[in-house]
Amino acid sequence: MDRSEIHINPQPALAELIQQAVETGEYASQGEVIGEALLECRLRRELNPTERDALCRLWDEGVSSDPGRFGSMEEIRQEARRRGAEEQARDKAAD
Repeated sequence: MDRSEIHINPQPALAELIQQAVETGEYASQGEVIGEALLECRLRRELNPTERDALCRLWDEGVSSDPGRFGSMEEIRQEARRRGAEEQARDKAAD
């Protein structure tokens, strides 16, 4: 099997959650939903407790400060997707 191709069989409740995320337009594809979930998992595993605490503190400071450049969560997601695509392109180019 190609290392970039992995087949999963989620429990019915998770499969429904993935499908709803796509149907509502929150995500463009099922793969995008799973990719974002895996990215969050990776970040959670890679951050040590000190980094996690600092990140949470920075998040709280950001929320309480002036409005950011994004007007909605969808704009934030789009920017995250754009950055993720750039990272994937860099990773492919490095291979």
